[in-house]
Amino acid sequence: MSWQMAVVGALGVEQYKQQGAAGKYNQDVANRNATVAEQESAQIEKQLEFDLARFDQQFSKLQGQTKVALSKSGVERSGSGLRALRYNVEQSEIEKNIMDYNAQIGQSKKFEEANFARIQGNIARQQSRMAQLQTISNTGQSLMAMSGGSSGGR
Repeated sequence: MSWQMAVVGALGVEQYKQQGAAGKYNQDVANRNATVAEQESAQIEKQLEFDLARFDQQFSKLQGQTKVALSKSGVERSGSGLRALRYNVEQSEIEKNIMDYNAQIGQSKKFEEANFARIQGNIARQQSRMAQLQTISNTGQSLMAMSGGSSGGR
């Protein structure tokens, strides 16, 4: 084997390694992005819990203020006073449902981002493998051409 053939072979091997490393790196980055998106989804859930707790606290305060106002005005606990309290409860349930729905949509988007990132990572890895196969093929063709296509001796 001539020194030129050895150089071509060594360069082919080095390119093969670099392509593999690049594919693995790109896949690792995509997997990291997927993990971040999943963590953001968990944060959305925690934020919802916090927001609902604050909402309940504010709602209890509002209901207390409404009851005090009704008592001060002399309104009995029937008729319009009870309708106002019931309306407040109904509206609070609607608000909580909206908050929950929005959080679920946000989480779904984050899970979709995570899945897409993993798919991109797998594609990057497959592309690097295809490039590696191309490098092996090209290196082999170059070596065959340099040796004159013969498979034997001198």
